Amino acid sequence: MKLFGLTITRDQKPSQRRSFDGATGGRRASGMGRMGRANPEIAAAAQTVGARAAYLAANNPWVSQGVANWVGALIGPGIMPYSQDAEALEIWDRWIPDADTTGRSDFAGIQASLARSMIVAGEGLAIWTESGLRMLDPEQLDRSKTDGQTIFQGVEVDDNGKPTAYWILPERPGSSIYEPPIRIDASDVIHLFRRDHPDQIRGMSWLAPIILSASELDAYADALQMSAKVAALMAVFVSDPAAQGDPDFELSPLEPGAVVKVPGGSQITTNSPAQLQQADSFLKFGLRQIAAGLGLPDYLVSGDLTGANYSSLRAGLLPFRQRVEQIQYSTVVPQLMQPAWRRVMTAAALDGEIEPQTAKQPIDWIMPRPIQVDPAKDVEATVAEIEAGLTSRRQAVLERGWNPDRLAQEIALEKNKTESNDEQK
Repeated sequence: MKLFGLTITRDQKPSQRRSFDGATGGRRASGMGRMGRANPEIAAAAQTVGARAAYLAANNPWVSQGVANWVGALIGPGIMPYSQDAEALEIWDRWIPDADTTGRSDFAGIQASLARSMIVAGEGLAIWTESGLRMLDPEQLDRSKTDGQTIFQGVEVDDNGKPTAYWILPERPGSSIYEPPIRIDASDVIHLFRRDHPDQIRGMSWLAPIILSASELDAYADALQMSAKVAALMAVFVSDPAAQGDPDFELSPLEPGAVVKVPGGSQITTNSPAQLQQADSFLKFGLRQIAAGLGLPDYLVSGDLTGANYSSLRAGLLPFRQRVEQIQYSTVVPQLMQPAWRRVMTAAALDGEIEPQTAKQPIDWIMPRPIQVDPAKDVEATVAEIEAGLTSRRQAVLERGWNPDRLAQEIALEKNKTESNDEQK
C-alpha cells in the first residue's frame, strides 16, 4: 500500500519495541489526568475557571501583581501604529481619545482592559458601534448557542474555521432580564484570546495552571499570619482558688495585654503554636510555582529583588520579553490592532479623507518600551549594532517604543531652538 508516496507493509514488524513512559499504566501513572479535545474541555471548564481566576486576581496580592505586570508588558501606555503616511496617523490620533463609547478611557485604555480580560477570563470581547468600541463581559458571548455544525459556544464559523458571526447576549448572564442572543457580524466584533490549540474557538484563563496552588498558598499564608498573631498574644489570668466556680462563665475573645478574672475551680489551657521552620522556603517555592504558571520572572510576582543583579535580572527578562513579543505580534496585533486600524482608515476613506488603499497598506506597530535593567549598557549595545550595520536607526527607535519621524522632528526643533538662543547671546 502506498501512502504519501511511501510503501507501507502491514505485516512488517518492528525490530524492537518502543514506548513512551507517559503512555504506560501502572502505579506511577495512576491518578494522572488526561486532556481531551480542546473545545469540549474549554466549554466545560472555562466559566468556572474564569470565575475563580477573577476572584484570585482581585484578592490574592501575588496573582494581582502578576496580572498587572503582564498587562503592563503587553500594552504599557498603548500600542501605536507607525506609517509614513502622516495624514493617516493624524486621523488615527484624532480617533484615539473617542474610541471608548463610555467616555471613561481612550483606545490605550481599551487595549489594557481587553488584555486584562484575556489574561484573567481567557478572552476579551468588544463590539463596534457608530461611536466607537464598546467592551463587553466575555460571558455575554453565549456559550449555550451551539448547533454542532457551524456554531460552537456562540461563535459561528465557515468551512475553514474562520469566524463569520458571534451570538451575543444583550445582558450579562445572571441578569434579572433574559433576552435571547443577537447575531452580530464578525467584522463588528473584537474577540481577543490566546490560541493554544489549532482548532480553538474560545479562550481559557491564563491563570488556569495556578488556580489550585495559588489558593492553597493563600490559605497557608493566612494560617501563618494567624499563628504568629496567636503566638504573640500575651494575657494574664487571675483566679481565686477559694472562690466557687461559675458554670455560666465564658471566656471572651482575648486582646494583647488583657487581664482576665477567672472563677475559682476553672482551668485555662492555652496552646503555643510553633512556627514552621521551613515556612520561608515553602512560601518562596509557592511563589516560584505561581510565577512559572503565569510565565513571569519570580520577582514580577513576589516583588522580591533580594540577591538580584544585572546579570540575573537580564537573564530572567530575556525569555519573558520573547514571550511578550510573541503574544503581541501573534495575538494582539492580528486580533485587535489591525482590525481597529482597518476600521478607522476605511471610515476615513468613505468620508473622502484618504485614499481607499491606505487602509490596506502594511504598517509597523510601536510596542511599549521594554524594561531596561541597565539603560547605559543597552544604549551602548544598540549604538554598536547600528554602526555594525546589524540594525537601522529607525528600527532601533521603534524597538524603544517611539515614532522615528516624530523623534526626528523633535530633535530638529530642539537643535534649531538651541542655535537660535546661541545667536541671540
